[in-house]
Amino acid sequence: MQHLVFVYGTLRKGESNHDVLSQAQLLGQHETPPEYALYDLGAYPAVINGHQVIFGEVYLIDEVILKALDELEDVPVEYRRELIDTPFGQAWIYLYQDASLLDVIISSGDWCQRI
Repeated sequence: MQHLVFVYGTLRKGESNHDVLSQAQLLGQHETPPEYALYDLGAYPAVINGHQVIFGEVYLIDEVILKALDELEDVPVEYRRELIDTPFGQAWIYLYQDASLLDVIISSGDWCQRI
């Protein structure tokens, strides 16, 4: 079975965990509606519900890659998956579970522009 996934942090092209998507097909860039907030946890980001546009990439993946992503994102403990609309169809997004741990917002909404 095929899935779409929207990635906004370390899974993006050129970032530290992008190798997990080495067998995935990049469909294109996407900006979410202003319904989220992007935070910096140091080594990786967290997205929660908010009022910010988030920038990222949409990939076509299979069940094997989805399982690997769920393990990487520690679903359902640290993150949960939800479906969002993209120009390519509905895609999974990983949302952070514990907003009380978040304090450094990335105001641009773009993990790759955080520094």
